[in-house]
Amino acid sequence: MIIKKYHGKTESDALSLAQKELGDCVVLMNSKEIKQKGLMRLFKSSYFEVTVAKEEENSVSERSYEKKKEESPKEDTKEKATFLMEEKKIEERLSSLEVMLEKQMSKSEKANEESKADAVAKEKEAGKEESSTELSNTFAMVTSMLKENEVDEQYISSILDEVKKGLKEDALMEQILSNIYQRMILRFGKAEKIVPAKEGVKILFFVGTTGVGKTTTIAKIASQFVVEDKKKVALLTADTFRIAAAEQLRTYANILEIPFRVIYTTEEIIEAVENFKEFDYILVDTAGHSQYNDTQRETMTEYVESIRAKAETEVFLVLAANTKYKDMLSIADSYKKMTEYKLIFTKMDETDTYGNLLNLKLYTGAEMSYITCGQNVPDDIASFDAQSIVKKLLGGK
Repeated sequence: MIIKKYHGKTESDALSLAQKELGDCVVLMNSKEIKQKGLMRLFKSSYFEVTVAKEEENSVSERSYEKKKEESPKEDTKEKATFLMEEKKIEERLSSLEVMLEKQMSKSEKANEESKADAVAKEKEAGKEESSTELSNTFAMVTSMLKENEVDEQYISSILDEVKKGLKEDALMEQILSNIYQRMILRFGKAEKIVPAKEGVKILFFVGTTGVGKTTTIAKIASQFVVEDKKKVALLTADTFRIAAAEQLRTYANILEIPFRVIYTTEEIIEAVENFKEFDYILVDTAGHSQYNDTQRETMTEYVESIRAKAETEVFLVLAANTKYKDMLSIADSYKKMTEYKLIFTKMDETDTYGNLLNLKLYTGAEMSYITCGQNVPDDIASFDAQSIVKKLLGGK
């Protein structure tokens, strides 16, 4: 008898192989499904193993029959051992392939994860770059505008650095500009208008160089006090160098029907304060002089100090808005030696650059008070408006 094993995708396929080799008279002794192991089960289906037997033909001699009978088990055992060895080799190869595929899949998954992470990082970086570009472009635009308005570069850098610290990375241009606008308004601060003294008369000194418009500014303020606020006002002038200035102020006093005096000494100003102590305001015009004239500055200092203890006093430094920045700094330093002051800017209608208002505010730390923009009394004067000036500095109308 011959016993052999055959493999096929199905039981029928395996049996057909046996019949093809041994003939149709084979006998099916056993059939089983062999399933793939490990990772290969994902790629290959199971197969069938059949064990068949066949009786030898009658023409064979007894000896031959006996010999065949003796040899068949040996052949079957040898064939089975060979199959098992081949199966083991296949299993080893499959196992090796499985490990290799698992490593490959692991690398692929890791690569995918890294690719996704890179994509997210690049997208995030692109967003940052886009935001950074918008911020840079907006800052560059604002810097250009402020420079055109002659704002000092150190103040531009200071403001923009402060703005940048308070911004989110994804801030839009509108948000950036709004933040800059607000910061600049805060830098200017609130305008300090003239208000009555807490008790008694308030003395207001107006100082500055020649030709900045002190006398006209005094006339405008006095007119508002008298006509609109119904206050009692007296005018004094210490400008004994220019007769025209004294006569101009006298004319305004006559129109408003208020007292006017020319003073030459500290004793005279003390006397005037005593005479008008029941008034609301005494406005004092001073001689315009060069910031380098120490003698005149010392005389003015004496006037201010002589009455500071007798009445509430304020000093206003009057500057023409069209004055060169370097000269403004020199003037501001000169009068700072004399006393603390508030700022009034005149001749706003004679310039289209307003950077010096911010420059002087930040340089001196003095409070902003009034601006004037023409010769008409009392109309061409107003309280300083930070919002209006900042809009102009940023390119608005």
